[in-house]
Amino acid sequence: MTLSTSSRHKTMALLCATFLLSACAGGTHVTRVQHLDPAADAPYQKLLVIALLSSYDARRYLEKEIVTQLAELGTDAVASTTMMDTRTAVTRATFMAMVEKIGADGVIISQMVHVESTSKLKDARPQATYNFRPTYYYNVWSVDLTEYVKPPGLEITTELVMATQVFSVASRESVWTMEAEFEIVQDIDQAWSYSVFPNQAKEISKLMSRDGLIVN
Repeated sequence: MTLSTSSRHKTMALLCATFLLSACAGGTHVTRVQHLDPAADAPYQKLLVIALLSSYDARRYLEKEIVTQLAELGTDAVASTTMMDTRTAVTRATFMAMVEKIGADGVIISQMVHVESTSKLKDARPQATYNFRPTYYYNVWSVDLTEYVKPPGLEITTELVMATQVFSVASRESVWTMEAEFEIVQDIDQAWSYSVFPNQAKEISKLMSRDGLIVN
């Protein structure tokens, strides 16, 4: 259950055609690129949540956020990372076994479909140290100023596009898709932040509810 090549091409073409997905620091811009199939067996009562990201920790974090948001809307969902570890094979067979184990009737799959980074030099703030000493003259002080300026740092701006699909277990077909573009700005020596995931999960669950994939 992954995005097909044709689906990716159609999705990326739509992204290029819409101004709603222009990058904006700190914001998330969402568009639905495939509306709910009228023939789909939605709403779904039990969902398996899968994040296909390179980092296991990132997968676990995003899946947990999606499960939490769905639970707040009254929908039962299970994160795939609660039934696997870093050594478990990330394959279709693995996830199908999970579907059977929890009795899921729907599957949510989120994955990055575009990542682009740019960098620029960023001047560091100088650090000043003052040393005051009295002189022989009344109310006259001697002041020594020492400034230390760190070398310029490197600021990384990363633009990402995440696609989320919902699959019907009965038909094994994708019934709904959405994509979101967001931006992360950070210094090169900072760890990659997962702070965008809670908002991403909230958008996913909100649109799923609005489009009738779940009942709340």
